[in-house]
Amino acid sequence: MIDIDPVGAFLVGLLGGVHCVGMCGGIVGAISLGLPGEPRSRWPLLLAYNLGRIASYTLAGAIAGGLDLFFSGLLPVQQAQQVLLGFAGVFMVLLGLYLGGWWNLLLSVERAGGALWKRIEPLGRGLLPVRRPGQALVLGALWGWLPCGLVYSVLIWSVFAGGAGEGALLMLAFGLGTLPNLLAMGAAAAQLQRLVRMPWVRRVAGGLIVLFGLFQLSRLVI
Repeated sequence: MIDIDPVGAFLVGLLGGVHCVGMCGGIVGAISLGLPGEPRSRWPLLLAYNLGRIASYTLAGAIAGGLDLFFSGLLPVQQAQQVLLGFAGVFMVLLGLYLGGWWNLLLSVERAGGALWKRIEPLGRGLLPVRRPGQALVLGALWGWLPCGLVYSVLIWSVFAGGAGEGALLMLAFGLGTLPNLLAMGAAAAQLQRLVRMPWVRRVAGGLIVLFGLFQLSRLVI
């Protein structure tokens, strides 16, 4: 079995925060800026929203990890692991190129999830404006299924994690990696948006993820 690396998944989530702010920053900003009162009074809503979002990532990871049994049945175990590792590495490289603004192939992958999102998005819109943590929790759980090249890339990685539990752990680690950026978005929305729109920030994050993907691919030949 190929070892999975929750620390690596956490770092991908952390570096991918430049994308998270763009994809999920709008709803986080709506939660943060659309409420009266002191900023600290918004933290229960922000935490509930992110708890729901990460719970959906974890569930998706469990589903993806369970596919390992399917692929193992199609190919010899070692060959299936090599194929899946190759897919994961390629998706990491594509993700880095996407985040860095060098190649937007993953936009097509995000569009592929649009059919499901068209059914989910109206449910989330009906929860706005968010006034209670329970609303924020459900909204986050729904928003966790937003078509996202970053999430899809790590889901591909979780397919070869070794099973549903391992896939869930990988996506949980990834979700926790995205947490600092989105919590910071809630505390300082305008300032963070300006930062992640700087080309050099996106290029550094994208370049590091490209290197991570190339490292994954190098394991095929070592």
